[in-house]
This record gives sequence, C-alpha cells and structure tokens, in this order.
Amino acid sequence: MILVTGATGTLGREVLKKLPAGLSLRVLVRDPSRLGEAAHKAEIVAGDYGDPRSLDRALRGVSRAFLLTCRVGGDDDARFLRAARSAGVRHVVKVSAAAVEDEGAHDLITRWQRTNEQLLFGSGIRWTLLRPRAFMSNTLSWAASIASEGVVRALCGTSPNACVDPRDVAAAAVRALTEDGHEGQIHTLTGPEPISAVEQTARLGRLLGRPLRFEELSPQRARVLLGARHPAAVVEALLTAAERQRAGAKAGVTDTVLRLTGRPARPFGTWAEDHLAAFAAVPR
Repeated sequence: MILVTGATGTLGREVLKKLPAGLSLRVLVRDPSRLGEAAHKAEIVAGDYGDPRSLDRALRGVSRAFLLTCRVGGDDDARFLRAARSAGVRHVVKVSAAAVEDEGAHDLITRWQRTNEQLLFGSGIRWTLLRPRAFMSNTLSWAASIASEGVVRALCGTSPNACVDPRDVAAAAVRALTEDGHEGQIHTLTGPEPISAVEQTARLGRLLGRPLRFEELSPQRARVLLGARHPAAVVEALLTAAERQRAGAKAGVTDTVLRLTGRPARPFGTWAEDHLAAFAAVPR
C-alpha cells in the first residue's frame, strides 16, 4: 500500500496520476471532491495532519508514503512521522527544497525545511528526499495580468532560476515510491537550463503570438502583493529568497531527472506550451 498526501496540489496530483495502475493506493485529503477523476484510482481517507484519527486510518497497512507539507512553521511533518512510525511505514519519500543545501539560505521557509529533514533522518524510517528547485508552474500567478494587460510583474527579472517542471518531480517521486535503491538518497531536481523571468515572459509572448511586457517589482510593491496571499513572515522569507536568486544562487543545473527517469528534464518552453490556455483567457 502506498499513501499519497497533497494529492489535490500541483505536485501530488501529478504523483497520483503517474503511479502505475494495479498498485494499492490510498490518499489522505481534506476535501475529496477536489480529487476529480483521480478519486477513482485510490482509496480515500478524508482528514489532515492535525487529525490523529484520520492519520491513523490513512497510514494503517501502508508500506511507503509520499509526504508533502506546506504549512510553513507548522508541525505537520512531526505529526505525520510519529504516526507513520507507529503504523510501521517502511519508507517515506519527502518533498523538501533545493535551498536546503545552500549554506547561505537562512530564511524562514528554508529553516523550516531543514528542521523537517532532520525529523525525517531521526525518525527510524527509511527515507528518500526530493529537493526541487522552484516549479515552472509558479508562473501561473502571472496569468491574470498577461491575459488582461499583456504584462508580467515580478522580482529579479534578469536573474536566472533553474526551475523545474512539476511533472518531472512527480516522475522522480514515483520512481522512489515504486523501486528499491532510493533509500537514503537525496535527489536535487532542476530544469535543464537556468532561465530568468524576462526570458520566460518573452517565450510566453512568442507562444501566445503577442508581445508581453515585463515590469520589475520593487521590494516594497512585491511585499504588498505577496502579503495578499501569505502571512507576513512568509512574505519576508520569499523576499530574502529573491535576493539569493539575484546573487545567482538558484542557477545551478543537475542531471537528476535524466538519471532517475531516463528522460531529460523538460525545458520551460515545453511546460508553457502545455499550459498555454491558462495564460490566454481573462479570468472572470
């Protein structure tokens, strides 16, 4: 039995989609109605990390688990790992972040991920760590302004980031969940090239067949816009991470996707072409 958490999010949804037919699958999810067609592929347990009873139900009989947490500063990892150890789970594949291995990264989000990794190392459960660089899908936050104004507004416009297609991260996760030999391994996952927001804007414009304009956000303006979606402490962490990108800390490329899956990592242009409809229509 394999348990998938985060199955309604960008990455977890892809993991569930890519797991081979015929496996015994279970999903822990707050709102089962958001699973869509994937609901027919797995046994569903409604609940979350803060509900010990739902955790116990989800983990009963599970041998391998995909762990994805996103409540920065929270104790969801600790709750999950305690329950997993009690349930006899043998192997946890956890999503962390590439920033963890950067000695210069000390923002709140990175510190939280480092703490969670240490919890996993000390859990007594066999583990695999996935450390992806930023997801290409983060550019979907530009969709509304692209569709309505033909404008992208972001920080660090000319600073490169070796962002990765979430589908490639999901493919790596599936390998770790279904094959032996990944225990005790740390897989840093990037795209095939570093690319800046200005370059992403240009590629999206070519695919859409219309010119797009890039506007560099000041830290003050970015703080306001990010504050509409995130707590203040998370906003400051994101701004600090942006400064690291400006200094070149996120430009390094790995061949991990190729080594794990046998297929090169997808470039941004491929991801964008596959998701172009999201940038073409003005949201109502």
